[in-house]
Amino acid sequence: MAIKVFLDANVLLDISLKRKGFENVEKIFAQINLGVFEAFISSSIIHIVFYILSKEYSNKIAKGFILKVLEDIEIIDLNKEISINALLSKIEDVEDALQYYVALHHKMDYFISNDQQLKKESINTLPVYSTSEFVKLFELN
Repeated sequence: MAIKVFLDANVLLDISLKRKGFENVEKIFAQINLGVFEAFISSSIIHIVFYILSKEYSNKIAKGFILKVLEDIEIIDLNKEISINALLSKIEDVEDALQYYVALHHKMDYFISNDQQLKKESINTLPVYSTSEFVKLFELN
């Protein structure tokens, strides 16, 4: 059974905008394509990524990127209970809390994000790894 990973919006933005460390995301996606990891996002990640990419490039490019990503990534979502738990959590950034708690609810094995504050606020049940930490952890080449 594949290892279940949740990809935060910044991970998708790193690869689409070719930001620092995007090579690590490429390594992770290569393993997703091989079936080593099963990747998930929430529908709000689509909103976030589309908005930023459409401003940086165009609607057409943003849609194309998201459609390509959805070939390999599943969408999970939150309900009222998850939303309440996220809002009552110690995570200050509501957007981060919602993403983290939807991943926690759906029993992800890892949460991949380059958000250092989220890493500090996470709990042991669902570790948050930066893309570089995740690549090192699994010795991805």
